[in-house]
Amino acid sequence: MKKSIAAVFLTGILCLGLLAGCSQPGEESSAAGSKTSGGGKSKPVIQIGYVNWSEGIAMTNLMNAILVDKMGYEVKQVQTDVAPLFASLANGSTDVFLDCWLPVTHKDYMAKYGSELKDYGVSFDNAKIGLVVPSYVKINSIEDLNNAKSDFDGTIVGIDSGAGIMTATDKAIKEYGLGYKLMPGSGPTMTAALKKAIDQKQPIVVTGWQPHWMFAKWDLKFLDDPKGVYGSAESIHKLSRKGLDTDAPEVAEFLTKFKMTSDQLGDLMGAVEDASDPLEAARAWMNDNEDTVKAWLPAKS
Repeated sequence: MKKSIAAVFLTGILCLGLLAGCSQPGEESSAAGSKTSGGGKSKPVIQIGYVNWSEGIAMTNLMNAILVDKMGYEVKQVQTDVAPLFASLANGSTDVFLDCWLPVTHKDYMAKYGSELKDYGVSFDNAKIGLVVPSYVKINSIEDLNNAKSDFDGTIVGIDSGAGIMTATDKAIKEYGLGYKLMPGSGPTMTAALKKAIDQKQPIVVTGWQPHWMFAKWDLKFLDDPKGVYGSAESIHKLSRKGLDTDAPEVAEFLTKFKMTSDQLGDLMGAVEDASDPLEAARAWMNDNEDTVKAWLPAKS
């Protein structure tokens, strides 16, 4: 994690300006500040930060649709790396982050910033990280990787350098004495490499996590981790900046209630992945799951 923590300050300084004002193409956004409802009561614009990870993209777009359509808020989505996102939450520039994995993946970020954040609890249980291969690959354990190094070209395909799973994989390489290099990239570049290998029936090992739509799309397996480097099951937590519960108590109540099952999140992620407009896909999911969404809404909505 030394690499990740060191990167927090430099990357954070470079990116906090982006977090203050930039959204991704196609995202619904508005100028930061507040809006006035018909009753004259001011509602703050809610800025949701997210990383380019499939479950976070899906949940962020769903929350965006619900806050806008069901609760009358304006929402701004901002994509960035995980390190500047935690820093932005801690300094109050970002209001919400829905994709914090605990107790392993983001423990170092929580150790550094947790006292400046509010944790609204778990949105998804039984999440998992580790090394993932197609099921047709013959090995079943991380311990077997060295004996098959030439099959994998001595490379583990990774994601963002600051991601907790990358830190865990650096540790796994040391713990298991793997003669492999960890290639950084992003969620989309990882899945693109996985698709290419599967199309050609070639061996590949990637940093993977569940929930993820790739497990529904392809037949994959986690490599056994007898040393427990990647930990056991994790939970995905909902975080906010301090003071959001005072500035937007309805949003805080929504965050408290928001929790998805494996089937619900898998269904949402699949819809968002296949859509050209993730926000509209999330909105359609919201409209098709009225009873589920209603249970998350504040009592006064």
